[in-house]
Amino acid sequence: MKVAILSTGDEVLFGQIADTNAAWLADFLLDHGFEPALHLAVGDDLLKIVDALSLVQARAEAAVVTGGLGPTSDDLTTEAVCRFAGKGTVLNERALGMIEDRFRLIGREMSPSNRRQALLPEGADLLPNPIGTAAGYHLAKDGAHYFFLPGVPREMMRMMEHEAFPILLRLRREKRAVSRRRFRTFGLTESQLGELLSEVPLPPEVRLGYRAVFPEIQVKLLAWAAEPAAAEQALDRITPLIRAKVGPFIYSEDGRPLAAVVGDLLREQKKRLAVAESCTGGLIAKMITDIPGSSDYFERGYVTYSNRAKVELLGVPADLIEKHGAVSAEAARAMAEGARARCRTDLALAVTGVAGPKGGSAQKPVGTVHIAVSDGEGTWEQKFHFPRPDREWVRELAAYAALQMVRKRLGPKP
Repeated sequence: MKVAILSTGDEVLFGQIADTNAAWLADFLLDHGFEPALHLAVGDDLLKIVDALSLVQARAEAAVVTGGLGPTSDDLTTEAVCRFAGKGTVLNERALGMIEDRFRLIGREMSPSNRRQALLPEGADLLPNPIGTAAGYHLAKDGAHYFFLPGVPREMMRMMEHEAFPILLRLRREKRAVSRRRFRTFGLTESQLGELLSEVPLPPEVRLGYRAVFPEIQVKLLAWAAEPAAAEQALDRITPLIRAKVGPFIYSEDGRPLAAVVGDLLREQKKRLAVAESCTGGLIAKMITDIPGSSDYFERGYVTYSNRAKVELLGVPADLIEKHGAVSAEAARAMAEGARARCRTDLALAVTGVAGPKGGSAQKPVGTVHIAVSDGEGTWEQKFHFPRPDREWVRELAAYAALQMVRKRLGPKP
């Protein structure tokens, strides 16, 4: 069953607030085997809301509409529905009673304007709102079904789950199950991933998609089938083909962030990590310690931004910096080895580079980063160039690349 999502309100249309309602609804519908067919956002404009309802009717069997059910003059959804359906409004006594009870519960006098929230289109079925004053309703027109819910996320979610969704289930003629998988990758661009995966044969019931969430790219698989087991089996057949093409770049298949994957590997292997950072300024340590339980494997972090700090805290020879520079393979290796020796850890990670926007040179342009990992078997260094004009982008790319190096050193399994 195809379901459209229509979000109303100037604040949504103009980007003043993020449309979290639409994201939640799409995810909720997919999880329960419904196909989100269309997502529209429209401002507080009566005729445009009417037009949007007409468009939705042509594209989907049902629609969930959020917002515009409040007591103020810019809450136009019910008036637009009446124009769209050619109906008038009627006072719903049950809705009015719930609104009055709500005001008594919070110890406030109800404004006369709140009475209009109990005016529903003729023929609409009330969807009660037990935690707010905006009554929702369900209306059928020409074979399509519309569910009108408040824009307040907490109220909308509860009413969708307990009021609208049971009706949607009864309306669904064909039961369909959906299964989803997400591969979190780092190290390839979206176009590179697309080229590598373009030859993967996909059956009609499986859809492949991409999502760029800087600095990673997520590969998404979606399968539809009559039963959950069949949808899972369809993805089971495709997953090995995805791994065969881009396996080294996949760091997670279960939703864990990169820092959590690295942390779990360290914990499993009973190893501890120290970090020495220059251009990332403590970002790597933050990413690691954002994960609950990171004290199991994270020893300490150094932010050695100046040359003096590298010499005094990590024991990097001053003549090495003089000869090769602070941004060099030699400096990165010395930083990692110094951190490991001082902390007596199993591994140490070091990053030094030019984040920009100034400070680069012809030999070491902005975006040049050296990363080193040191353990009991040796020290490995890799040079990167991140051609990004933005300082924060360079720092975040460097932090991800550093954690990716640790992950690969510990074991490549996602």
